[in-house]
Amino acid sequence: MHHLHHLSFILLCLILSACEPQDRRPGNWLSGEPVETKIEDWHFSDDFPEVFLQTHPWYGVPHSVTVVLATANGKLFSPSIYYAEPKRFPDGKYWNRIVAKNPNIEVKIGDKLYPRSIHLITDENEFEQGLEALAKKYPFWRSVKDAPEEAPTFVIMELRDRTE
Repeated sequence: MHHLHHLSFILLCLILSACEPQDRRPGNWLSGEPVETKIEDWHFSDDFPEVFLQTHPWYGVPHSVTVVLATANGKLFSPSIYYAEPKRFPDGKYWNRIVAKNPNIEVKIGDKLYPRSIHLITDENEFEQGLEALAKKYPFWRSVKDAPEEAPTFVIMELRDRTE
């Protein structure tokens, strides 16, 4: 019994320590200074090739992932690529299933946390705007835009103000 108690204490410590995602490995709590002011211009995010998204599953421990992010016309866009079946939102990725139920997230850009609400883009014009923003920032997304027949299956989401 003593070993079990010791093990549960170690697990609790691991859960409570902030663990940021790394490359393709997810994490949980993100550290950073919360920013509550409204941001009109997100171009500062262009300096960051990767950012972190913190999602909030039903069980209370955040699930955070590394994503790419691009901005255009005051909007923030982030894609999600599906390499394995099922290749659709939200079933294709664990974090997509979380945001489909609870769209409130925090995005960590640099050392700051911005509260946002994530929404799947279904409008064709908005999708095109998001893809163009990603293509301007990332060579990979430029090739996706230029050769759609060779592109993996993906969706684009917008990170909106929580009030919208």
